[in-house]
Amino acid sequence: MTFVDAAAQSKTFYRARKDLVDGFGKRELWLHLGWQDIRQRYRRSVLGPIWITIATGTMAVALGGLYSKLFKLELSEHLPYVTLGLIIWNLINAAILEGSDVFVANEGLIKQLPTPLSVHVYRLVWRQVLLFAHNIIIFVIIAIIFPQPWSWADLTFIPALALIVVNCIWVALCFGILATRYRDISPLLFSLVQLLFYMTPIIWNDQTLRAQGAGNWATIIEFNPLLHYLDIVRAPLLGAEQQLHHWVVVIVLTIVGWTVTAFAMRQYRARVPYWV
Repeated sequence: MTFVDAAAQSKTFYRARKDLVDGFGKRELWLHLGWQDIRQRYRRSVLGPIWITIATGTMAVALGGLYSKLFKLELSEHLPYVTLGLIIWNLINAAILEGSDVFVANEGLIKQLPTPLSVHVYRLVWRQVLLFAHNIIIFVIIAIIFPQPWSWADLTFIPALALIVVNCIWVALCFGILATRYRDISPLLFSLVQLLFYMTPIIWNDQTLRAQGAGNWATIIEFNPLLHYLDIVRAPLLGAEQQLHHWVVVIVLTIVGWTVTAFAMRQYRARVPYWV
């Protein structure tokens, strides 16, 4: 590598980092746009964003009640488990699927408004955080009905949730850039995420596997990265024992993910406006 090449790569890395920093600095813009997205979706609706909570709550109660009966699980334990699983899954699911279309969906703004590309990703993640805040009300209600034993250690769900948000940013950035160049990635991700929903312990758990004589599958499921993201938030909120290896896996995936995203930003960030 020549000195000129090294200088050019250093310059592109600087521009990629500057895009992230400048985009975060425009907080007023993406905070406002993210909130307006939700308001626009429920414009002229009486209940507004509460419909989000109602829809998620209905699904959680239906699935939690059904599977607790089918597999003879305690409703007081399985309903909060399923509810949290769905709420956290919706956040991760949106980061992957909506993230892959984030630049294509904002084609007009990208071509007409000279803002950092990361603004559109921050807007997407902020919108999903707001939806998460709406949905977590369901769990609060269920936690009041079926109280769980908590301790101060359970407050680790706060840094765990922050870690998931950080991951949502790199996921949306990375898949957004790749799917803008290769449009087949978006439908491919949709099919993959559908499969992962059933392969991730959201509506079932280890007891369900053992009841079906499939306890050995628990080891295989450990290779599903989404399991670890779910557990670091769900376990403390349920007052369950937290396992260190889930945190280790998530932190390692965060480092690897941001490394890949930094490379993608360096190589292709400037081409996104032409690809959309």
